[in-house]
Amino acid sequence: MSATLKTLMQRTLELVLTLFVSVVICPTASIAQSRTIKYIVPLAPGGPNDTVARMVAEQIGRDGGPTLVIENRPGAGTVIGTEQVARSLPDGNTLLMAAGSFVVNPHLKKLNYDPLTSFEPICYLAESPQMIVVPSSSPFKTLGDLITAAQQRPGALTIAANGPATTQHVQIEALKFATRANITFVPFPGDGPAMNSVLGDQVSAAALDYATASAQLKAGTLRGLVIGSNARIPELPDVPTFSESGIKDTEWAGTFGVMAPAKTPQPILEELIGWFSKALQSPDLRKKFANLSVFPKGQCGSDYGAIVRKQYETFGRSIRATNFKID
Repeated sequence: MSATLKTLMQRTLELVLTLFVSVVICPTASIAQSRTIKYIVPLAPGGPNDTVARMVAEQIGRDGGPTLVIENRPGAGTVIGTEQVARSLPDGNTLLMAAGSFVVNPHLKKLNYDPLTSFEPICYLAESPQMIVVPSSSPFKTLGDLITAAQQRPGALTIAANGPATTQHVQIEALKFATRANITFVPFPGDGPAMNSVLGDQVSAAALDYATASAQLKAGTLRGLVIGSNARIPELPDVPTFSESGIKDTEWAGTFGVMAPAKTPQPILEELIGWFSKALQSPDLRKKFANLSVFPKGQCGSDYGAIVRKQYETFGRSIRATNFKID
């Protein structure tokens, strides 16, 4: 065999080995142009979680990132869709829209996943403060009015919310426990039906995401008694926080985040974080969020993981303190 042929064969072998390493050993070189990512929303289409997921996915596509295809997998209080992602290959091809129940369900039922160990945090996308609202014709002008009436007439008042076993449900039970207010929780399959019940005077009050209630608040058909943010929001300057209403250390918010299965390689996580972070900086997306009445966040990676752990621990304390159970 000639020296020239040997050299050519050696270079060919080196090239093949290089390609092997780049494809097999380092499959995470780029997911932007080569992949379609399944983005699981564990809730029905049309709600705030679904809308936020679609808005972010569209922005990532416009930014030149990977194609994110939304797949709605509702059921069992978000458990079905969440478990699907937990069982998916950790290759960056399947992501989860983590709703508020992500940190509630593990305290209430036996699951095949753990929110703190079965997932890798990508980004905290946005949140929408939750509120307690009443019809504009209601005699209750403040949260104090509602609580006092519930204390004086045990069981006579009702409060609607998405439920059961949701963040709103747990928060309502914690508020009742803290104030000794005997008000009956009425579950509905989503914020929309709960809002319709309070608009129709079927219940005394409702706990809703600001994103759901904002249009009716602006129209004057609903009155906000309290908002779950840590400070008043400019859009509702006359609605006090829980702290201002005498309920300390209390914040209520609908949360929107994105998770990947545990053990997803760090290079893939970093690239995903980059795409989601870039999308959240887009003025167009922020304008759409504002129109939806949700507020962008942007904590990613370990920072988002710390937020999830804090939320998990907070809800756990509330559930244990109130002896909260589901049938």
